[in-house]
Amino acid sequence: MNSILYNARIYTMDQENPFVEAIAIRNSKIIAIGSNEEILNLANDQFQKINIDGKTILPGFSDSHIHLNYYSKSLTQVDCETISKADCLERIRARVNQTEPGKWIIGHGWNQNNWPEGYGTIDDLDQISTEHPIYLTAKSLHASWANSKALELAGIDLNHENPPNGIIGKNNEGNLNGLLFESATQLIEKIITAHSVNQIAQNLEIAQKELLKYGITSVHDFDGADCFSALQKLEREARLKIRVLKSIQLDNLEAAVNIGMATGFGSDYLRIGSVKLFADGALGPQTAAMISPYENSSTNKGVLSLSSDQIFDYGKLASQSGISLAIHAIGDMANMMVLQGFERLRSYEQEMKLPHLNHRIEHVQILTKEIVGKLSDLDLTASVQPIHLISDMEAAEKYWGSRSMYAYPFHSLLISGTNMVFGSDSPVESPNPFLGIYAATTRRRLDGAPGENGWFPEQKISLLQAINAYTRAPAYLAGWKSYKGRISPNEQADLIVLPEDIFNISPDKIKNLLPQATMVAGQWVWQK
Repeated sequence: MNSILYNARIYTMDQENPFVEAIAIRNSKIIAIGSNEEILNLANDQFQKINIDGKTILPGFSDSHIHLNYYSKSLTQVDCETISKADCLERIRARVNQTEPGKWIIGHGWNQNNWPEGYGTIDDLDQISTEHPIYLTAKSLHASWANSKALELAGIDLNHENPPNGIIGKNNEGNLNGLLFESATQLIEKIITAHSVNQIAQNLEIAQKELLKYGITSVHDFDGADCFSALQKLEREARLKIRVLKSIQLDNLEAAVNIGMATGFGSDYLRIGSVKLFADGALGPQTAAMISPYENSSTNKGVLSLSSDQIFDYGKLASQSGISLAIHAIGDMANMMVLQGFERLRSYEQEMKLPHLNHRIEHVQILTKEIVGKLSDLDLTASVQPIHLISDMEAAEKYWGSRSMYAYPFHSLLISGTNMVFGSDSPVESPNPFLGIYAATTRRRLDGAPGENGWFPEQKISLLQAINAYTRAPAYLAGWKSYKGRISPNEQADLIVLPEDIFNISPDKIKNLLPQATMVAGQWVWQK
């Protein structure tokens, strides 16, 4: 469709021409921008003229860290993000009563840090059912909670050894308590009936509609090969309406290298991203790797899953084939180890005359003053999720204490010159980017706490910087520079229409803002 959108407040995210009134679109691309008069003068019978009635237009948003398959499945799972353990158990009981015995009960979202009772137990779930296997993933996705039936089906008993980088939970009497941490969660997940590619594709299509409602026109996905197969199916059938940068799991790195796959390979809608590595766990279960022990312990420093030597070895294999690295690192020790590995890898790239790849660190939740500038020095991207600080600030205060001044250090990263992109880590958090913008610019929870100044207010960033981290910056990282992320001639017409001017409303209104329409490649793919 060829169209002219006019009478709008259009923020282009282009410093040379930041604000215009109208856009001309031919096929999938923007061909001209300017004043109403300039653009309407281009109109002929081939263009549909659309009066935007003074509403605001922005480039479409990118979610730079999402788990598409997990998110799509979460839309049908029991929502366990409740204010108490009792509320969670009541929701599980309701699902059990509607489910045939022997069928799995799957839930997601519990956070023991928000429950007065703390962690749930195996007995809590067994009292609801021992005929249904029950499996509930934590909000962090780094822990899970199961009943005895689920553990039995997975072959987990008292004699089962902890897997590498994983913990099978036990109570004070030495009995299984139903909790699994880090890689131990895979012991159950691998036996849960896998969905076919057709089913995953159907689920992804439903998830896609939800993302488009939030104005998300592209994502960087960190799920597995089955998700990649389903995305390819959707693209072949012209059902893929969002652009996807698809990561490679570490288990598939060797195969990717052997067939010559490289970062950036693909189409307008589906491209290869980075290989994903894990350097540690998460804050919630206190498995993020820390330099000093957690505040509630004299010994616990979390779980460090990668050494700098391992990072360098994986990086050599990947970089020789043109595959960049994306490494999960939350704790300050994990980030320090990752930076040491990347420092060696950058030297190796230069020595071997290899491409200077867009490597990235995922989460970067807590740094130290000494290393905060190292990401810029090594030209690494900080792929962060500002919405995490809404739910994590209390846990960070409790477990990291004064170290939290460098937790979610968005301002420190930006002023040091670090490339920074925003995502959600959904389904860990909502994929709604307006909540992320609110969090990054106010550093307050949705109820306004801890007050007008916010939590460690020196780390707040501007609204323009936050929107850039959802638009221009992720497009550059994904290799879509001069392709998307701005409203500019010759770029793809991926944009959203907002009912209010985001730059002229209060932060409290931003958190409730949602698009009225979303366009991808010149086509309206969602309208309110």
